Amino acid sequence: MNTTPPPLRVLLADDHRIVREGLKQVFSDPANGQPEIRVQAEATGGAELLQLLASQGPEPALDVVVLDIAMPGQDGLELLQCLRQRWPSLPVLMLSTYPERQYAVRCLKLGASGYLNKSADPDDMVAAVRKVAAGGRYVSPATAEALAQALGPSAPGPKAAAGTLLGQAGIDSLSHREHQVFRLLSSGHSVTQIGAQLKLAVNTVSTYRTRVLEKTGARNDVELALLARGHPLE
Repeated sequence: MNTTPPPLRVLLADDHRIVREGLKQVFSDPANGQPEIRVQAEATGGAELLQLLASQGPEPALDVVVLDIAMPGQDGLELLQCLRQRWPSLPVLMLSTYPERQYAVRCLKLGASGYLNKSADPDDMVAAVRKVAAGGRYVSPATAEALAQALGPSAPGPKAAAGTLLGQAGIDSLSHREHQVFRLLSSGHSVTQIGAQLKLAVNTVSTYRTRVLEKTGARNDVELALLARGHPLE
């Protein structure tokens, strides 16, 4: 009787071929033991990812989607929300080059089963895929620290809580690019500086800034800075 567990079926969504090839090599390493992790499909963009999933019907024959945050077109955070709405039972492991303190908490709040940095140890990558495929949540020590910091040391007063919750809800609704602009604005960068850093036109950055202000309820860059530091909006 064959007792070998079936392979875990992974859809790998990342626009960088070198990242996909590296992860496939990590997952296929025989030293990782059982169950085997097999990359069954690959996507290089949001539209391709959604098309691949839709082609498999209401219940895709997959165990995990490994999804990069910085995807072209529809970014990873928007795709995550779409996946949660259309395929709520499909585990999604977010992949990023950004520190846990910037995005891990947001990803978990939006329904991700885990957050993994691309610089993570191969053993941790394998453990993360297995954990979320089994229905669990993968939380690295860095992510756990980010979660602890997000909870804060104490409960704010009624007025502060209302402002904080409103602003936090707005932050959670930001797309990946909007969140980048938000962080740079709150750090004191000008629209011109942000455009140069992100390789975007100044008008484009200004549009993102307007969206950030609308979503967070902040009136100016000073209030964005206060919101980024965890202070309530007055």
